[in-house]
Amino acid sequence: MSGKKFEAAAKKVDANKKYSFAEGIKLAVETAPAKFDESIDVAVKLGIDPKQSDQQVRGAIALPHGLGKSVRVVVFAKGPKENEAKAAGADYVGADDLVEKINGGWLDFDKCIATPDMMATVSKVAKVLGPRGLMPNPKVGTVTMNVTEAVTAEKKGKLDFRVDKAGIIHASIGRKSMGAAKLKENFDAFIGTVVKAKPATSKGIYLRSMYTASTMGPAIRLDANEAMAGSEE
Repeated sequence: MSGKKFEAAAKKVDANKKYSFAEGIKLAVETAPAKFDESIDVAVKLGIDPKQSDQQVRGAIALPHGLGKSVRVVVFAKGPKENEAKAAGADYVGADDLVEKINGGWLDFDKCIATPDMMATVSKVAKVLGPRGLMPNPKVGTVTMNVTEAVTAEKKGKLDFRVDKAGIIHASIGRKSMGAAKLKENFDAFIGTVVKAKPATSKGIYLRSMYTASTMGPAIRLDANEAMAGSEE
């Protein structure tokens, strides 16, 4: 992609303005300069201390319109739960054979689910899955006996989010081809979940700043106050 395309897109954005959510997301779609179906991403800076264990912000949400891409799901399960996972549309289901596959370098999947009884087996590949953010976790619903619901949610495009060491949440809310209206509904659902996840020990302004952009497009600042208007500071 040429720099000229990016420059032309950047000229449409007022760097000093805080855009409303609807305006900003519409602009992110309009300023996506690449020919491929770019992801529309958001970055939210939180007023928390990420070093404090009681101020970790993380969660998961099944977005109203999904993520606009196919999600490959593997499941660690045995017996009836193995059949349940296959029926729900999991791309690969296994136990020790899945451990062997992953340890052999196979990582052709986006999400990993496990039944609680399989966590000892999963721990054998924790060093591989952990750093890639693929480790099943009960907090985001990927360690569960309700395999059908979990696989269905992940396949549709469930968004897992967590704050990083700098106090920022990075997330994708879909693809530009979904259009501004659906992306705005996804964004509202995501921000609502982040606001609800505010730690009780967090003081002061919770949503410090907020930006959206397409994969190759310019950053657009959003008015963070819009999210807090309906909730207590």
